[in-house]
Amino acid sequence: MSDLCVLTASLLMQGKVPGWKPATPPQQFWDALLNRRSTVDQLCSSNTASTTVTPVAAAHRPEFSPGTKSVSIQTPSQPASGSQLYAQRLAALRSGQLYTRLPADSFKPVWQTASYRPSYEDWLKLLAYEAKAVTQGQGSQRLTVLLGDSIAQWFPAEQLSRDRFWLNQGISGDTTSGVLKRLSVLDGTNPDSIYLMVGINDLRQGVSNREILKNLRQIIHRIRASHPYTRIYIHSILPTRLEEIPVNRIRRLNYNIKALTEQEGVYFVNLQPAFSDEDGHLQAQLTTDGIHLNARGYRMWQLAIAPVF
Repeated sequence: MSDLCVLTASLLMQGKVPGWKPATPPQQFWDALLNRRSTVDQLCSSNTASTTVTPVAAAHRPEFSPGTKSVSIQTPSQPASGSQLYAQRLAALRSGQLYTRLPADSFKPVWQTASYRPSYEDWLKLLAYEAKAVTQGQGSQRLTVLLGDSIAQWFPAEQLSRDRFWLNQGISGDTTSGVLKRLSVLDGTNPDSIYLMVGINDLRQGVSNREILKNLRQIIHRIRASHPYTRIYIHSILPTRLEEIPVNRIRRLNYNIKALTEQEGVYFVNLQPAFSDEDGHLQAQLTTDGIHLNARGYRMWQLAIAPVF
């Protein structure tokens, strides 16, 4: 049996045999994932203390400017940095499971001292293997995909419904063009719905509204070509508390995104009213740093999209 078959077979079994412990895929699987044994050993075996690493996709469209505080959206019993989240998800795959179906503190001995700072390419590989595992292990289970940047990436797994598989395909720092380039990893999956939230990093990098809308349209076309029966939900761009992104710029872009979804026949999820204060900025009680959501912000998002789950 191939390495991938070992992993996906365990996913097929998951939830059907209470108490069953999945087998660990051979080491070659993990060598192929990152193409270096030492990194995997460091992530999955190290007990040495380390400093917390900001969850940034290193050397690729960094989402955090020097003036933006590091994200810390989880409690101490859950991963609070990109290093920790990456280590947890890698450990989950190594055990033949997806982190979205596990308790939030799973594999704590592995991730609490994680120091390896994953690059954008590392996340691409990890997300691709999670998608392949779901492709083989979904069976008759429903599947929903979360797609986007760090706001999608850090959606708390414990707030996801347990009536389906969830595939989180968010990457910190990503843009509409980045998402468009990596859609092929979903080709083998069979989702009944895909939720997309992306665009704030485009604005921070000076990308024009025209370019953002063009990329979103291409994303819709690409998803529809490979998943013609999948419901597509395009989220509005959330307001921020950052001075460099004017409130009216986001409002105008969201108006155009709504028009785009109507033209393309997909769903538009307008989160802007629920998240805005009286001045149109992101409500202070919903954010960690003026752009990323805290636990309360994610609960608000969960409530907003619950009717369409």
